[in-house]
Amino acid sequence: MIQKNRKTKETDITLELNVVGSGQSNIMTGIGFLDHMLESFAKHSLIDLNVTCKGDTHIDDHHSAEDIGIVLGQALREAIYPIERVERFGNSVIVMDEAAVSCDLDLSNRPYLLYDVEVEGKVGQFDVELVEEFFRAVVFNAGITAHIVLLRGKNKHHVIEAAFKSLAVALRRALMTNDRAGVPSTKGVL
Repeated sequence: MIQKNRKTKETDITLELNVVGSGQSNIMTGIGFLDHMLESFAKHSLIDLNVTCKGDTHIDDHHSAEDIGIVLGQALREAIYPIERVERFGNSVIVMDEAAVSCDLDLSNRPYLLYDVEVEGKVGQFDVELVEEFFRAVVFNAGITAHIVLLRGKNKHHVIEAAFKSLAVALRRALMTNDRAGVPSTKGVL
């Protein structure tokens, strides 16, 4: 179990993560929609995840969403690297009713995010533009290359939830044990 804390003038976050878990979670971010997305992420990645956040949501949800992404990314980096005996690459297409979102990722230790998901507005009180900020914070702090692409869909809730689930499933697949892989790179290190 990896534990991380981040305390700023804007947020106070405690996070626990076990990448070899069963998908259990206890999420209390103060942002209902983000709680739902993180619970879904934990369930489908099979990562155990506990998150509490006290943030300046009286301003808006930006600082909390981004900082939770930072802390989650830092915990993932600590859990993943140095990398060996795993698949390294993972991909997934998740369908939720009319929506389909793909995620292709590489546990490369070279952060990059391609986020091609065009949705605007809000889901409840949550600004959907914060989803990209959250994913960027996760992948840049975790050292993951991820391409998250909307294939089709209109319902913002379905699209965003499919994006979180596609990242979760792709990550689960990339972390699958492969004893023959050694360090999965011709460089000999990632």
